[in-house]
Amino acid sequence: MATIAVTDETFDEQVKNSDVPVVVDFWAEWCGPCKQIGPALEELSDEMSDKVKIVKVDVDSNPNSAAQMGVRGIPALFIFKGGEVVSNMNGAKPKATLQNWIEESI
Repeated sequence: MATIAVTDETFDEQVKNSDVPVVVDFWAEWCGPCKQIGPALEELSDEMSDKVKIVKVDVDSNPNSAAQMGVRGIPALFIFKGGEVVSNMNGAKPKATLQNWIEESI
């Protein structure tokens, strides 16, 4: 399953009301580190589709969700479980680090 684009309008439905844990990636098209982790998140979305949903929120197009989460820098990653944030991480990380973080958090 590929990552899902989430907007301010679909954030609650896709993230807070999800039956499965959700990794939220706040990113922007102009952000170099965001582009670095993009392929890893796509791969993890496929590899871990039975355990977690990975979504992406473009902060330029959807500033309200980012503001609600207190995002100050990107990439900013959050893991939601049962509608609540259980973990967060900032900055670009290698795929293995992202995978371990997700597995430990869900």
